[in-house]
Amino acid sequence: MSAAGSEPILTLEPLIEAVRRGVEGQRWQLSGLQKTTSHEFEGRWEGESTRSSYLFFHAETDFEDASIDVYLDETSRGLTGNLALVVDLVPLAGLGSAERVLRVLGALSDVSLPAGYARPITLRMRLKDGREEPGLAQTEVRFKIQIPRATIARGASAVMDLAARCVESFDAILRAPELLAMLRPD
Repeated sequence: MSAAGSEPILTLEPLIEAVRRGVEGQRWQLSGLQKTTSHEFEGRWEGESTRSSYLFFHAETDFEDASIDVYLDETSRGLTGNLALVVDLVPLAGLGSAERVLRVLGALSDVSLPAGYARPITLRMRLKDGREEPGLAQTEVRFKIQIPRATIARGASAVMDLAARCVESFDAILRAPELLAMLRPD
């Protein structure tokens, strides 16, 4: 990486590139990229605009039920973003209690993801139709790492390093017996 790799990232495009290089360096391929611009005309941020980007990655091998989703945002307050491991799980009836599942996933996050970062977990349940049997609800877990503004300020090299470490951690989660027990059988 050039000397520019340690200069603060100030706009969305270099942030996208740094994250992409960090993730792709860990054998995940870009599946999709979406950029949006939003303008707030009423409310708290009246007159401000936001540029956002969504990046989607899939593994070159294995991990059929998983993806890495990245959300990056550029506002007048600066750049923010997060990386998320998204995994489809067995239907709700096969998971057991949400409390137990979140406890297991939280412990897995704690031992697998890098310390010192905000690491939210989301457990989603979806019914295709409100009349469907609740036990058939599709389930998904998202393990997230928020990219600190301080990392972005340290430049592309720091962002690439964080993205690569996140992917290594995500790969460890995908191989963990606790998660494998919650995946759909092949």
